[in-house]
Amino acid sequence: MKAKKTTTGAAPRRRVGLISLGCAKNLVDAEIMLGSLMQSGVEIVNDPALADALIVNTCSFIDAAQEESVDTILESSKWRDQARPDQAVIVSGCLPQRFREDLTKLMPEVDAFMGIDQVEGVAKIVEDAVARRAGRGPAQSEPVDAKRARRPGELKAALGQLEGANPTEGDDPPSASLRGTAEFGKTRKVVTPAKAVESAVQVTVRPNYVPRWDTPRFRLTPGHLAYVKIAEGCNHPCSFCIIPRMRGSHRSRIQSDVVEEARRLIADGVKELNLISQDSTYYGLDLRTGQSRAIASPEKFSAASRALPAGATTLSSLLRELNALPGDFWVRLLYTHPAHWTDELIATIAECRKVVRYVDMPLQHIHDDMLARMRRETTGGYIRDLIVRIRAGIPGIALRTTFIVGFPGETPAHFEALLDFMREVRFERLGVFAYSKEDGTVAGRMEKQVSLKTRQKRRDLAMATQHAVAREISASFVGRTLRVLVEGSAKEQQLRQANVSSWEHGLLRDEAGPVKGTTGRRFQVARGAADAPDIDGRVYVRGDLPAGQFAQVKIVGHTDYDLIAEPV
Repeated sequence: MKAKKTTTGAAPRRRVGLISLGCAKNLVDAEIMLGSLMQSGVEIVNDPALADALIVNTCSFIDAAQEESVDTILESSKWRDQARPDQAVIVSGCLPQRFREDLTKLMPEVDAFMGIDQVEGVAKIVEDAVARRAGRGPAQSEPVDAKRARRPGELKAALGQLEGANPTEGDDPPSASLRGTAEFGKTRKVVTPAKAVESAVQVTVRPNYVPRWDTPRFRLTPGHLAYVKIAEGCNHPCSFCIIPRMRGSHRSRIQSDVVEEARRLIADGVKELNLISQDSTYYGLDLRTGQSRAIASPEKFSAASRALPAGATTLSSLLRELNALPGDFWVRLLYTHPAHWTDELIATIAECRKVVRYVDMPLQHIHDDMLARMRRETTGGYIRDLIVRIRAGIPGIALRTTFIVGFPGETPAHFEALLDFMREVRFERLGVFAYSKEDGTVAGRMEKQVSLKTRQKRRDLAMATQHAVAREISASFVGRTLRVLVEGSAKEQQLRQANVSSWEHGLLRDEAGPVKGTTGRRFQVARGAADAPDIDGRVYVRGDLPAGQFAQVKIVGHTDYDLIAEPV
């Protein structure tokens, strides 16, 4: 659903630009901010020179993502100071959630910081920030201590020191205990600085926000695909992850609300619904009566699932209702956790024709020692058994996973066990992270940290192992007929390079190089059921096909990760 622009009379409308970084879940937040702004009469512009305010929607998932966010903020502020001093710079998303109490001192050039709970109230924040910026005046646009903040390296170190001074103890920070109490959702911290030259902060300590089907939203994806956020937050205790501290506890949307959003998206021409959350397999379990968050392990999760009353909301019930909606479309399931798979979910995917046979299931490792240190609530034996059950129960399924290499305590033997597992299972899609030491996490304080050089070497070796597997899998498709969703005409840049990366999905492909056999010919870019948008491979189709529609193609060639096809 796309928000429509509105006017508020003859007065010039406020103009706002937005830069969104990070994952698809962050993208949905950006779409909600844009929709809310447009509903308030704000004009959205792509040229920052035209904007009264610029919003930087940040990611803080891993160190590299945080660096990108910091660099973008500082670059935007520097451009503003040189070209348009009256422009307000607003920072939203995960970075303010993670460092809500300290960013005003570290980034005095920013006019306002806002959290996840404030996305629908962004219009008021923009107005206040623009007014605050006007009060600064040219002489106050660069506070004395801003020079230190403008040095990305020192700013990064300062953020690390802040995390180190406030480490995560146990599985969750103390604020997690607010859930289930009268205080939960009422902890908004609004700082109104005494001096007008300082920034304002609106960040909820423990976010409670989830979108609704009627939430204003301006989609930034192509018209034929959309992301549907079915839940927010996470209850998992993974030792390497900061997400629960930033995004709060798991909270599911009501099933009827998700279905209504999907119905309207389909009516708007969407052909692919990508279901996203921090842990999609946990969907609905927090809605049960007397629910307990302590069900992360497979045994406890299975027991809780079996105890649900008939008709209770689960991921399976949601998939079945979405599958029953009229229309020709795909439903794609992203971000599942291996500890929360059930036989019912396997049967549901197998039986629902519109749910593509594709599963995104980050495993992170296979060795029991590493899984225990990562607090993944699974064992190597459990993972192997689950993969066998999924592949047997859903013939033709494409499995996508990610692994972390160089985790604290990972020995050469642990790493070799992972490589053997990759060769054995032959995942259709696979990404690899070199471990990123995150301050404020349990893993960040562990002994036996692996050197950066070793981490990178192991990532390269793991990707080389998968490269051989991926090429063989691509070759196996030659001669087959596939149903694909056409994205549009292939651009020269797409044909010349094959780099796809995502902070949450790991690096998919290492090298950039020409796609052989595509020079000088007209191609369409398409994706098969095994290819999630912006993450996996592509199908390059010779000839003209209508964009945003399904088509049948015959595979006539392949590259390492992509397929080459002709219309049937």
